[in-house]
Amino acid sequence: MTGRVLQGQEGDLVFVDTNILIYAHDLDAGARQEVAAQVLTELWDSRTGRLSTQVLQEFFVNVTQKIRKPLSRSQAREVIHNYSAWVQTLITPATIVRASEIGELWQLSFWDGMIVAAAEQTGARQLLSEDMNDGQLISGIRVVNPFQSRGVPVFGPVALERL
Repeated sequence: MTGRVLQGQEGDLVFVDTNILIYAHDLDAGARQEVAAQVLTELWDSRTGRLSTQVLQEFFVNVTQKIRKPLSRSQAREVIHNYSAWVQTLITPATIVRASEIGELWQLSFWDGMIVAAAEQTGARQLLSEDMNDGQLISGIRVVNPFQSRGVPVFGPVALERL
């Protein structure tokens, strides 16, 4: 898989943060849309992509209400249906407790802690996100900013707000 942004071993699971999924479906996102769509295609083809219900919930709200050219609710539901195969574990009370511990240990917001806890719970080795520090190792998971790795300017359009 030459040219991949993903840096782990072949077959390593990769957890996708909400912003990457949103950019892949935001036709107004320019270079970020192209990179996000390419990365998701790589993950789809290798069957190594993982998401959580939190990511799908945040995706729905943002793509139907917060991007410049929103998707219809039915389009957003179709995307969620397609990516539902990537949700392999459920958010539980133990996930929430772990998220609070991760947030405290690594000084992350609770919501970013939830993303890391869900990634950890799925066995992911990498977390694709533009919200956390590229290259940072959190709870044994390497954060990868696919836009930085592909030369997309870090300071582009305003980052999407966390719910």
